Amino acid sequence: MSISKILIILGILLLTTGIFLNVISSKLSWFGNLPLDFKYDGRNTKVYAPFGSMIMVSLILSFIFNLFQKLFK
Repeated sequence: MSISKILIILGILLLTTGIFLNVISSKLSWFGNLPLDFKYDGRNTKVYAPFGSMIMVSLILSFIFNLFQKLFK
């Protein structure tokens, strides 16, 4: 497969992912506001550390990758 076909496929995947996330963004308003997501607003400083969101994404991706590994092994 040539590099141009790979880039076109990646572009289409990114476009569809962006459209999908834009459509369901109202249903994901809780994401980023989980209990372990720390926000600090100082006078001149804003710090956001999304630990809860990172843990949740890590668990979901681990589950998906393990599922694919067991299905296609």
